[in-house]
Amino acid sequence: MSSTPASYTVQQLSADDGPLMTELLAVFGKAFDEPATYGARRPRPAYLRQLLGTDYFIALAAREGSQVIGGLAAYELKKFEQERSEIYIYDLAVAAEHRRRGVATALIRELQRIGAERGAYVIFVQADPPDAPAVALYTKLGVREDVLHFDIPVPPVQPVQAS
Repeated sequence: MSSTPASYTVQQLSADDGPLMTELLAVFGKAFDEPATYGARRPRPAYLRQLLGTDYFIALAAREGSQVIGGLAAYELKKFEQERSEIYIYDLAVAAEHRRRGVATALIRELQRIGAERGAYVIFVQADPPDAPAVALYTKLGVREDVLHFDIPVPPVQPVQAS
């Protein structure tokens, strides 16, 4: 857990932190205005325990006292062309009433520290152009690349026919 100069702390979640991850899901749902996505079909505790215990998933929670006020979820991607990895920030959010206090920057700084420990060479994140605060934050911390993003659907699994 790292302390910040503000009144909040940032901690990396472990396999035993399922309840904090559940609180973080609620923060994501409210911040992104997608409560059903982050709340309607929440993972079972065993699933969260397994996910939080892996070495490829990184969850950070910013807490003020016992309240989760923000956090991020990221994935470490091991590379094949060199012995190194890159980290992808999948979600990052701060509760509206706690924004403009450096929480998001503190979360990214802690992820940078974790990335350095793991030998990652870069952290990357997507931002939608209409989300001006996110674009401003990431511009302050990194180099912008304009890329295209494609969602390729995965077809449903076809049942195996008995012979």
